[in-house]
Amino acid sequence: MSGNKFSGSGRNSSARSLWRNARLATLREDLPGLGIIEKGAVVCEGGRILYAGPEAELPSWLIEAADITDLEGRWVTPGLVDCHTHIVYGGNRAREFEMRLEGATYEEIARAGGGIVSSVKATNALSVEGLVEAALPRLDTLISEGVTTIEVKSGYGLNIEAELKMLRAARALADQRPVRVITSYLGAHATPVEYKGRNQDYISDVVLPGLERARAEGLVDAVDGFCEGIAFSVDEIARVFDKARSLGIPVKLHAEQLSNLGGAKLAASYGALSADHLEYLDEDGARAMAAAGTVAVLLPGAFYAINEKQKPPVQALRQAGVHIAVATDSNPGTSPLTSLLLTMNMSATLFRLTVEECIAGASREGARALGLLSETGTIEAGKSADLAIWDIESPAELVYRIGFNPLHAHIFKGQRIDR
Repeated sequence: MSGNKFSGSGRNSSARSLWRNARLATLREDLPGLGIIEKGAVVCEGGRILYAGPEAELPSWLIEAADITDLEGRWVTPGLVDCHTHIVYGGNRAREFEMRLEGATYEEIARAGGGIVSSVKATNALSVEGLVEAALPRLDTLISEGVTTIEVKSGYGLNIEAELKMLRAARALADQRPVRVITSYLGAHATPVEYKGRNQDYISDVVLPGLERARAEGLVDAVDGFCEGIAFSVDEIARVFDKARSLGIPVKLHAEQLSNLGGAKLAASYGALSADHLEYLDEDGARAMAAAGTVAVLLPGAFYAINEKQKPPVQALRQAGVHIAVATDSNPGTSPLTSLLLTMNMSATLFRLTVEECIAGASREGARALGLLSETGTIEAGKSADLAIWDIESPAELVYRIGFNPLHAHIFKGQRIDR
């Protein structure tokens, strides 16, 4: 087995770093399973991986002048990727949690004025700085588990200025913490009270011009929407996606969470990066996603929190050849979850994903769902040096344990971050 070599330029922008005596779960697609390399080594410089492979095959020139760390046989995976979150928001929705315990359904709460709309007032009351301050504890918890890339959505503003404010806060998070932040514009998340029954007007007045502003300010990496009976129809989402296409912005979609409206097929028809939730996805939708290369992002935290009964059709996704990612869906109402490790366990216990699918889903496939697979998500030469170092006996422990964090340290763009 040959290692990956890259002729390029570490712990900082000039230093070369070598991590040796490691057990690598590289997640490389040209290797079987988790892409395991026993007795491996990783070399990086300038924040990029120069070599990842067997230590015995490490070229001597890469060892020269390297800052060497003996990992003492620890396991190393790619830095984790949480590809679907809503961590920028104000307030909380603990009362809705109580209501669900008392028997109210997600739809009943939403139609009674709760749900997404209930987060809008608290979010709108905060400044950019206030939103950042509120989000940092949630982000810090995720980073402490080895997350090096996170997607953050808007969607709790529901007016142009508030949506932009959320995106500015999301961008600011990357300036304060060692993490890569990808933003998604989610203006089509819910209809505010003043536009009740007038979805098309809301899209015309707020969603589309807000997207143009976000694009002009460099605040948006992707466009998202919520396609559901309590949110937006296929035709309404198509208007948003048409605008995104005209602006050259990739799309993704909350689809088939509570019913099957054909949102996943719509997303696939636009070449969407991902379709997310998917509890009610049918085989036609799965085949359309596979043909388009659209990743299925499964969100067991929401399934668990709202006590759903219908599970996503995992076997149909496998048979169709759809790539499967997993994410926290961290949000104030339906998935107040800030643990990607627990998400992996939930994905296995609730959805019956395999260990390999869970680990890949929180690394390589999460990166794929964000359009970042050329940059991160696997351990191979040329990619960003984003690594997680674990005190475990086998990778299965990352999925098996509940409420336990075995992270020893992690590397983001070549810089070591200790727990």
